[in-house]
Parts: sequence; structure tokens; C-alpha cells
Amino acid sequence: MKLLLDQGLPLSATALLRNAGIDTIHVSEIGMFEAEDAEIIQISGEEERVLVTLDADFHTLLALDEATSPSIIRIRIERLRAQALTDLMLMVIAECEEELAQGSAVTVEPSRIRIRRLPLVPDV
Repeated sequence: MKLLLDQGLPLSATALLRNAGIDTIHVSEIGMFEAEDAEIIQISGEEERVLVTLDADFHTLLALDEATSPSIIRIRIERLRAQALTDLMLMVIAECEEELAQGSAVTVEPSRIRIRRLPLVPDV
């Protein structure tokens, strides 16, 4: 599993995740701290990385493009520090690894994890 952490998530979590055996980079490490969301999605897809973000816009962009990748984990828990984010990501990966590998939009809330397979289609 390879991760790309979006701006707004602690840079220090990158080293903690790497130490836990997860290939992780932060957008600021690759000069993308001011990149447009579409650029971040593109690089995530090219490098086959799961994008981890606080931003709902990424799910919307995937839906509009009817994209089948990359997988995105949207975190809806505020003010996570590096260790808490690391622990959360390890739990989410363990629980959702197969779905993330196949292309999914995962939303992590304080009391649940919601998984939707890509492409995202509107409920009819």
C-alpha cells in the first residue's frame, strides 16, 4: 500500500507511517503543497498511491470524471495529530485494503467507515 498525504494532514505522520512499513509521501515533499486538486489526483493515480485527505472535493472530482482510480480516503475527524493519524491509517488500511486496491472512495468518520467502489455514480 502506498499513500499520498494531502495538505492539511501532519507532515510528521509521513515518517511514522513509513516506520510502520507504509510507503508514504506528503504533497509538500514533492512540491505540490499549492497544487490544484486535479493535479494531486493525477499524481496519485500515476504513482498508484491512495490519496489521504480532509477535503471533500476529491470525491466530487472522481464522481464527475467517473474515475476508477485512484482510491481516496477522506478523513472527517478534525485536529488529528501525527500519531493519531498514523494509528487511524493503519486501522483503515487493515480494514479496507482489498477495496482500496480495487478502487474505492473511503470516508472515515469518528464512529464509522463508509466505502464506495469507484466509479462513483449518483444514487438513483
